Amino acid sequence: MLQITGLVWGIITLIFGIIVMIFPRILNYIVGVYLIIVGIMAIIAAI
Repeated sequence: MLQITGLVWGIITLIFGIIVMIFPRILNYIVGVYLIIVGIMAIIAAI
C-alpha cells in the first residue's frame, strides 16, 4: 500500500513539474494555494 502511494505521489509530482515547465506562471498559483491550505490547517490544529 505504501509503495503504491509513493508511486502515485511520484507521478503527480512529475505531472506538476511538467506543467510548471510549460506554464511557469502557474507556479505562483500552486504555491499560493499550498500556503493557504497549510495556513488553514495550522489554524484549525491550534483551535
